[in-house]
Amino acid sequence: MTNGGNPSTGSTDRTGWDFFVSYTQTDQAWAAWIAWQLEEAGGFRVLLQAWDMVPGTNFVVGMQNGVTRAQHTIAVLSDAYARSLFGAAEWQAAFSADPDGFQRKLLVVRVEDCARPGLLGQVVSFDLFSVPEDEARDELVKWARLAATGGRAKPADPPTFPGGSPAAANAAPASPTGAGAGAAMSPSTSGAQSVGGIRIGDVSAPGGGIAVGVNYGQISQQRHDKQQTVQPDGAPGGTKQGGTGSS
Repeated sequence: MTNGGNPSTGSTDRTGWDFFVSYTQTDQAWAAWIAWQLEEAGGFRVLLQAWDMVPGTNFVVGMQNGVTRAQHTIAVLSDAYARSLFGAAEWQAAFSADPDGFQRKLLVVRVEDCARPGLLGQVVSFDLFSVPEDEARDELVKWARLAATGGRAKPADPPTFPGGSPAAANAAPASPTGAGAGAAMSPSTSGAQSVGGIRIGDVSAPGGGIAVGVNYGQISQQRHDKQQTVQPDGAPGGTKQGGTGSS
C-alpha cells in the first residue's frame, strides 16, 4: 500500500492517486472509513483531506491536486454533500473531465437515503448504508477495482436458467408405455374410482397395453336389487307362464 503523500508538492514526477475522496465535514467518518478500506483492503492510493492536508500544506493546492491528478473521484453523497458548494465543485470537475463515463472518473457512493441532485442522478451509484460492514467493504472494493481496471460486473458462475418451471419439475411421472408396460400394470383395477355406481379403472388390455375398464357388475347388481328375478322359462316371481289347470 502507498499512502497519499504530501498533496501540496508541485513536482510533476508524481504518479498521483487512484482515488480522491470528496466529502463534507458532516460525513468525515464515512470518508475516513472509505479511504481506509480502499488502501488496506483494495491496495489503492487515496487522497483524503483529513489525512493529507495537514498543518503546513496548502489546502487549495491539495484540492486542486485531488480533482486533477487523481484517476477517480469518489463523491460521498448525503443530503449535506448535496448542499455543499465545495463538494459540488469537486464532483463537477470529475464529471466534466469524463462526461460520457467511459473512464469512470466519478464514483457516487451514497451513505444515507438521499436524492441524487442534478447530473449526479445520471451517474450509476451504489449504497454503503444499511448493510453489514463486511458486505459494504466488499462492495466498495469491488466497484473501485472495476472503475480502476475498466472491467465488467460479469459473474464467475453461470446464471440460473430463468425458464424452468417448478410445477413441471414436481409433476408426477407419466404412465409407462411401450415394451414392458403390461408387466408393470396389474390386471386388477387398483386405483379405480367409483362414479355413480360405475367402477372405472386401469386394466391390462390384450398385448400388454393399457385400457379403461368399466365394471358393469355393479350396474347389474343394482338392477337385480330393484327388479324381480326372471326364471329361465321367462315367468316372473318363479311361476310358470300359461294356464293353471292340468292338461
